Amino acid sequence: MQLPLLVKYQLAAIIFIIISLTKVTCLSFNFSTFERKDEDHLLLNNNSKIFSSAIQVTPDTRAQSIHNYSGRAFYNKPYKLWSQKKNQTASFNTTFVLNIDPQTTPAGGEGLAFILTSDTNLPENSSGEWLGIVNATSNGTSQAGILAVEFDTRNSFSQDGPDNHVGININSINSIKQAPLINTRVNLSSGEHVKIHIQYFNDTLSVFGAMDGASEESMETLLVSPPLNLSNYLQEEVYLGFSASTSNYTQLNCVRSWEFSGVDIADDDNKSLLWVYITVPIVIVIIIIGGMVVFFLYWQRKRHMEMPEDAYPRIEDQIQYSSMAPKKFELRKITKATGEFSPQNKLGEGGFGTVYKGLLDNKEVAVKRVSKNSRQGKQEFVAEVTTIGSLHHRNLVKLTGWCYEKRELLLVYEFMPKGSLDKYLFGDKIFGNNTLEEGCSSTLTWETRHSVIHGVAQALDYLHNGCEKRVLHRDIKASNIMLDSDYNAKLGDFGLARTIQQRNETHHSTKEIAGTPGYMAPETFLTGRATVETDVYAFGVLVLEVVCGRRPGSVYAQDDYKNSIVYWVWDLYGKEKVVGAVDARLKKEEIKEEEVECVLVLGLACCHPNPHHRPSMRTVLQVLNGEAPPPEVPMERPVFMWPAMPPSFKEAEDNSLIQGTLTHFTEFTGR
Repeated sequence: MQLPLLVKYQLAAIIFIIISLTKVTCLSFNFSTFERKDEDHLLLNNNSKIFSSAIQVTPDTRAQSIHNYSGRAFYNKPYKLWSQKKNQTASFNTTFVLNIDPQTTPAGGEGLAFILTSDTNLPENSSGEWLGIVNATSNGTSQAGILAVEFDTRNSFSQDGPDNHVGININSINSIKQAPLINTRVNLSSGEHVKIHIQYFNDTLSVFGAMDGASEESMETLLVSPPLNLSNYLQEEVYLGFSASTSNYTQLNCVRSWEFSGVDIADDDNKSLLWVYITVPIVIVIIIIGGMVVFFLYWQRKRHMEMPEDAYPRIEDQIQYSSMAPKKFELRKITKATGEFSPQNKLGEGGFGTVYKGLLDNKEVAVKRVSKNSRQGKQEFVAEVTTIGSLHHRNLVKLTGWCYEKRELLLVYEFMPKGSLDKYLFGDKIFGNNTLEEGCSSTLTWETRHSVIHGVAQALDYLHNGCEKRVLHRDIKASNIMLDSDYNAKLGDFGLARTIQQRNETHHSTKEIAGTPGYMAPETFLTGRATVETDVYAFGVLVLEVVCGRRPGSVYAQDDYKNSIVYWVWDLYGKEKVVGAVDARLKKEEIKEEEVECVLVLGLACCHPNPHHRPSMRTVLQVLNGEAPPPEVPMERPVFMWPAMPPSFKEAEDNSLIQGTLTHFTEFTGR
């Protein structure tokens, strides 16, 4: 296309003009290591050499004595530190790695320094305590013209700091400020690499350090100078480098790497170009604004081409509107956590996306990646974040975060080690690309199944009665029940969930019938309404399949129940053989027939065709806790009729279905 090409030309033109006309340049260099060829870029005195991939500021030789030496090494180009005409002082940053290796015991000597000076010559007799900075003659005089940041390893005279200290020196070996390193993690004379960062900005010199290998964030502040205007002490142009010395105590003074970046203030007396410096910025601004306008128009056009006409409104605005929304993660962080959404980390697929295992902030998580082409997926994404994000219950899967970037919709949950309930009930040995984990029984015991049913019941009671705003889940099924490491049940997947804003509201209506065939109450096909009672019906189906180990069957109409688990169990109940519905894989000695019958009858009560006769989740919990008998259930499954006949009195305050004849819905959306 022509548009992006035009943008590229504009950017190239801007960069070219800026590079051509800039008068404040930057002196920068980077020696990641030192080789012989780098001597062309350095000024080394006779005692300094490049050896073993480092600058040996003082000699490193086993063939002769290295006692009482000093040395200097500089970058070969001067640096414009300040300008009298502009009344301006530069700022700079430098980072280098030192290695000071003592050669005498119990300690080496004497030290190494980073220096700025206009005189690159090594002062005579500057070994020992002088560190190659000054000598007895120039010490304390302005003729020295030098700034030094000393890394001193030995206390050599009364005013000197302790072994292993840092100091800032001006024209003298006596520091204007120094700091011992005993309370830091930095040990100069350890024989190990030490990383140093020095910054000069706004008349303040700061020194930071860490043992090499530590991150930039872990560098410690070693020393901060008092206000220090270097133009009062140094000439306008200086050389940057290092000095070092040994005495009767010796050490190897090495610089392993060196990086420098600083503003180089240039003087320019050519006033004939004044009009250029006035006009060019204006032209650059016009080009930038023009480029931004063109790019914005192109981006808008591309966005409209990529997104369907019925694209969902801004997802992020809706989520941020919810004050209880969970944490937002960056896409790059989640991508890294899942190994670029590696197939090896795939846990499964369902509903409206794929689930991956990941490691985020040192915690195992499950990441649901919503299909980009699913408009329904976007609706369910928003529903999940704004609904479950504000809920907190031990039997609900915790949603820890979300992400919406580059049309990627991602949900981050706590990781459930045992996976979903359905793979245990229906004998599925494979879940996604993951087999059942070691120590993970493929058949759940009766005790575990009862605990799962009880856990889901607690979750639903919380959603219906324990929240500030009542929540209808609308998609209760075995694959949405997750198990933690102790097989505790947690209800998840709130993609179809809807919040009823007022406690006295009775239902949520949709144009499309939402839910999973086999779990949907018969009245749903007529009313299109989600109610507390439709959730209870789906829970009843779940109870039956947990006890029986059978799938619920597919039901696509209100009168097509002959092949369903509800019809099958009710038929056995009518023949007084309901315990025969129990999963054949369960050992007879581990089940209590009375308890099994009680749970199965409770499941049938929840699946009563008349919503008015279904128990509330509070009643369900009372039955499961042994505090109440199961509701009475007719021996023969009643025929579904609509409008449903109400009971003679209301058994629970939270029954919520409103009677009435409604138009049939023809659209059907399964999961």
